[in-house]
Amino acid sequence: MTATTTPIPARRRGWTPSRRALPYLLIAPALAFELLVHLVPMLGGLWMSLLELTQFHLRDWVRAPFAGLDNFGFALDLDGAAGAELLRSFAVTLAYAILTVGLSWTLGLFAATLLQRSFPGRAVLRTLFLVPYALPVYTAVMIWKFILDRSDGMVNTVLDDLGAGAGGTFWLLGDNAFGSIVITSVWRLWPFAFLVLMAGMQSIPTDVYEQATVDGAGLWQQFRSITVPMLRPVNQVLVLVLFLWTFNDFNVPYILFDKSVPGAANLLSIHIYGSSFLTWNFGLGSAISALLLLFLLLVTAGYLAFTSRRLKDV
Repeated sequence: MTATTTPIPARRRGWTPSRRALPYLLIAPALAFELLVHLVPMLGGLWMSLLELTQFHLRDWVRAPFAGLDNFGFALDLDGAAGAELLRSFAVTLAYAILTVGLSWTLGLFAATLLQRSFPGRAVLRTLFLVPYALPVYTAVMIWKFILDRSDGMVNTVLDDLGAGAGGTFWLLGDNAFGSIVITSVWRLWPFAFLVLMAGMQSIPTDVYEQATVDGAGLWQQFRSITVPMLRPVNQVLVLVLFLWTFNDFNVPYILFDKSVPGAANLLSIHIYGSSFLTWNFGLGSAISALLLLFLLLVTAGYLAFTSRRLKDV
C-alpha cells in the first residue's frame, strides 16, 4: 500500500509585500485619511496666519497680502488691547482647564472607588453615573442653561427654598459665568473619568488587596499604597486627554452663553471665534490658533516626558 501525498498548491504569481512592509501598507489608508482630514486644514490655517486676511480679501483669500509674522506680533503685543485680551483669555482658559480636570478626576476616582466592590444596586448606580456622558453635548449644556438662566431659574428657586437668599442672582453673567461653565463641564466630563478609572481598577489583581488585608492594611492604606500607584499609567493618559479636551472646548461656552460670552468665561476657543467670524480678521484668528497649537504641543511633550520618567522610576 503506497502512501498518497497532498499536492502543494502552486504559489500565485505576482507581487507580495514583505513582512516589514506589510504593517506600513495596512496603516497607509488610515494615514492618508488622517493627513487629508487634519494635516491639510492645519497647513492651510498656518498659511492663513501669514496673510492679511480680512473681510476685504475673503472672496479671493489666496491673493491676500502677505503679512509675515505681523499677526503673531500683534497678538503677542501685551501692551496693546489685542494682546492684553489674549492674555486674559489664556488665563481664564488655563484656570478653567485645571479646575475642570481636577474636579472631574476627583469625582471619577471617588465614584470608581465606591463601585469597585460588589453590592446591591451597583449596576443601577453605574448606569446613572454614565448618563451625563451619554447625553449629546447640546442637550447636556441646554439642560444646565435652563437650570442657571434667569434670576428666577431653578438654582435660585432651590436656594431660596433652602434659605440661602440667592434670589435675583444671574449665574450666566459677570464673574458668576466662570463658575457656571466649570460646573457644566465637570458634570459632563466626570463620568468619562469614572469610566476610565473604573476600568483601570478592575485590571488590578484582587490577590494584591487580599494580601494587604492579611498584612493588616486598612482601606485607606490599600487605596494609597495599591490603587493610586497602580493607576498611574491610566492617569497619565486620562489627565492629558481631559486637559486637551477642556483647553480646546468650544461647544460648552458657545451653547451656554450664545454669542455674548462674558469676559470671565471667554475661553481661547471663543476668543479665536470672535477674532475670525465677528471681527472678520481671519489672519489674526489663524495666528492665535497656531499659537494655541504650539502651546498644546509643548505641554503634551513636557507632560509625557515628566510622567514617563516618573513611571520608570516607580
